[in-house]
Amino acid sequence: MDHDHMDHGGMHMPSDGPKCNMNMLFTWDTTDLCIIFPQWHIYSTFSLLVSLIGVIVLTAGYEFVREMSRRYETSSAEYANKLARKSTGEAEKRQKPIKAAFYAVQVFYSFFIMLLFMTYNGWIMLAVAVGAFVGYLAFGNSSSTKSAACH
Repeated sequence: MDHDHMDHGGMHMPSDGPKCNMNMLFTWDTTDLCIIFPQWHIYSTFSLLVSLIGVIVLTAGYEFVREMSRRYETSSAEYANKLARKSTGEAEKRQKPIKAAFYAVQVFYSFFIMLLFMTYNGWIMLAVAVGAFVGYLAFGNSSSTKSAACH
């Protein structure tokens, strides 16, 4: 059935929803800001505050993962030192997949944080920095000179 001749006068078609604003330059503007996913859309001051707290928690969580990885490395080394040389190689083979999993999680996590930073939004950037600060205070039991690179 051809509907081209029908008059829809005044009828409003539903839109595709809010559009995400993608900035490639630094900004403090949060109008139509989407954080990584279109579903993570900032539409009010409240959603901005909740998102900033979420970014802080996510970034602090990265420091938690790093600390757990360091602790596993330390305990693995201590365990290997207690074993005879012959058993050390076998223990290292069993520990390698776990170390690799920690490494993979850290790389994924760091790239996710990089994507947060690449919103180029000052509020999100500050939340990342605050999360790193909070995470280091809560979980950082080693040197702060470790690299903050993407991986």
